[in-house]
Amino acid sequence: MARYTGPSWKLSRRLGISLSGTGKELAKRPYAPGEHGPNQRKKLSEYGLQLQEKQKLRHMYGMNERQFRRLFDDAGKMSGIHGENFMILLESRLDNLVYRLGLARTRRAARQLVNHGHITVDGKRVDIPSFRVKPGQVIGVREKSRNLAVIKEALEVNSFVPAYVTFDADKLEGTYTRLPERSELPAEITEALIVEFYSR
Repeated sequence: MARYTGPSWKLSRRLGISLSGTGKELAKRPYAPGEHGPNQRKKLSEYGLQLQEKQKLRHMYGMNERQFRRLFDDAGKMSGIHGENFMILLESRLDNLVYRLGLARTRRAARQLVNHGHITVDGKRVDIPSFRVKPGQVIGVREKSRNLAVIKEALEVNSFVPAYVTFDADKLEGTYTRLPERSELPAEITEALIVEFYSR
């Protein structure tokens, strides 16, 4: 199953969350897309709720189903709460941390920066968006890529860097200092429903 490449605003409205992180998608039309607009019936079954929660998180991080499921299984092998471990593993992906550091305006843009070889980890070029960053590793921008307009624009509009990363705007470098806590991760996700979905 290929990664979703369709209209992201339509998908955001379907799932009821802002996938871009800007909130613009839901500001104008805060209801699901379709002919009947805001008058659609919304009652979901228990399975429907679990599936919707899983799709929310999967599309938020821009992953395909196979990658997503593999990461979920890896989280199950760790000690602690399965759902929280899963969220932490998602947050540790390189494309996500590039987005969190403010080097890209969206996760899609961050994925592209990584794919095109503009990002380094501990000084070495890494072009795999799903690369799992470990606490203490340094994420930076390649010397040749420092003047990219997309990075400059993203840094201008970025006003928030999470507590589990540090960022040096002069060096265009950030450090993944520690694993995030659940309170620092997306509050609109109920990860217990995702664990229930995969445990059926």
